[in-house]
Amino acid sequence: MTLGSARSNASNQPNSIDLRQRSSNAGVSRETSADALSSLNDELDDSSPIASQLVSETKRRERLLGRKLPRPSHTRILTVANQKGGVGKTTTTVNVAAALASAGLHVLVIDIDPQGNASTALGIPHHAEIDSIYDVLINDVAMAEVVAQCPDIANLYCAPATIHLAGAEIELVSLVAREQRLRRAIDEYVKFRAKSGEARLDFIFIDCPPSLGLLTVNAFCAANEVMIPIQCEYYALEGLSQLLKNIEMIQKHLNSDLIVSTILLTMYDGRTNLAAHVAADVREHFPQQVLRAMIPRSVRISEAPSYQQTVMTYDPSSTGALSYLEAAAELAERSTV
Repeated sequence: MTLGSARSNASNQPNSIDLRQRSSNAGVSRETSADALSSLNDELDDSSPIASQLVSETKRRERLLGRKLPRPSHTRILTVANQKGGVGKTTTTVNVAAALASAGLHVLVIDIDPQGNASTALGIPHHAEIDSIYDVLINDVAMAEVVAQCPDIANLYCAPATIHLAGAEIELVSLVAREQRLRRAIDEYVKFRAKSGEARLDFIFIDCPPSLGLLTVNAFCAANEVMIPIQCEYYALEGLSQLLKNIEMIQKHLNSDLIVSTILLTMYDGRTNLAAHVAADVREHFPQQVLRAMIPRSVRISEAPSYQQTVMTYDPSSTGALSYLEAAAELAERSTV
């Protein structure tokens, strides 16, 4: 299972710039091999900032090209959560999932955010008339009936969210075992896949709304791990302590197996001292959880959802796609520890 094999829909990309096209003077073909990338490193002049960045990206891509990702020994269920909005939860969820699936792993994204942005990015219909994760949580519909295949990447599936989820917080209050409904639905879906002869899911990502309500509590109870995207700005750090307190309560009362396994720094701007200080502070307090990979601010990452794609298919040669490939590889390799 190797990285970098996601199918690209180039016809939908406005003025997409390919790393290999920018390096045409070095004689690199579109099907760039590891040897060609290595040769390119020797030929490029890194005396200017742009050339230096290109050399750095080429070296990073060379390390990723053809790398095999290990399958975890069991299905890893990660809740991607942060009660602060705009820190990159959905973007991280769909792009890490797409990167893992492009390497051949079997990945499911469960969208429990009423905005349905993860469903949009994966190209999954989520209008009000279709069955969605709302029906799974409230009406006991089997998850197998709502899961859809992502049209751009094989092995990537999504349980979509619709606007009906906006009222689910209130409706869940009166239901029996309200905190465990998503967990039971996932368990039943895993058993269904096994009985049907379908491949075991390697990763399940649950994309949460920017709140700490019953939907997020359901996600915490269903998961083994928590993945926290943190924007490299001061306000993002303020809410982290409250999030960790809530996770501790979940661990104590509802899900003792839950751990904070992964923290990903997002929207990193290397030109500012603030971003560097925030990154250093987070790494100091969570040395084991923070990934080495950091996600930069990127126009391509922001543009991709408007074409109902992840950046992995929208512009696989972009810096943003490369960063998410690195994060996905690091996450997958941690499963063997």
